Amino acid sequence: MWITRKVEFSASHSCYNQDLSEAENAALYGADANPHGHGHNYSLEVTLEGAPDPVTGMVVDLKAVKQILEREVVEPMDHRHLNHEVPPFDSVVPTTENLAVEIWRRLQPHFAAGPGRLHAIRLYETDDLFVEYEGR
Repeated sequence: MWITRKVEFSASHSCYNQDLSEAENAALYGADANPHGHGHNYSLEVTLEGAPDPVTGMVVDLKAVKQILEREVVEPMDHRHLNHEVPPFDSVVPTTENLAVEIWRRLQPHFAAGPGRLHAIRLYETDDLFVEYEGR
């Protein structure tokens, strides 16, 4: 069985690879290569997998899941410029894809032993753009 918890955060970023020229960055990332950045209201869905506990009827304690998401994702990323305030994005381009991988890296240890194991995350950058990552 899968259960999904959703959180939201706002952050700005610039898609700019320091190893490339301005022209190469502009060709790759277009307007998103602006060094001043631009913002998004991200929506993160975290899906856990497991069997309901026979006593509680729950796969996981959703209050505990919310606390982990707040501590590992929302608090360090909300209202931040990712490139300047959130490692590793001082050296990794904070694309939606890279952001999803980093969020998985932050969450996975908290759910590795169960009872709900991290199955997938879905990170929406906009209403019509998201990345789904399963970390396998």
